[in-house]
Amino acid sequence: MISVGYDPVEKVMEIEYPSRDVYRYFDVPASEYEGFMRADSKGTYLNQRFKPAGYKYKRIASSAA
Repeated sequence: MISVGYDPVEKVMEIEYPSRDVYRYFDVPASEYEGFMRADSKGTYLNQRFKPAGYKYKRIASSAA
């Protein structure tokens, strides 16, 4: 990940990947964001926690031309 942001009021987490794609995840509790930030492997955390939890997400930027 290149950058990660979190809005605790809106419960929205935004991740920019090395590909420059940016994804926004919705209804993410602060505890989940904190766990993500503490994780040794962010990718593993996403795959093991976010995907099974079914957080809605949207790609908001893409490196594709």
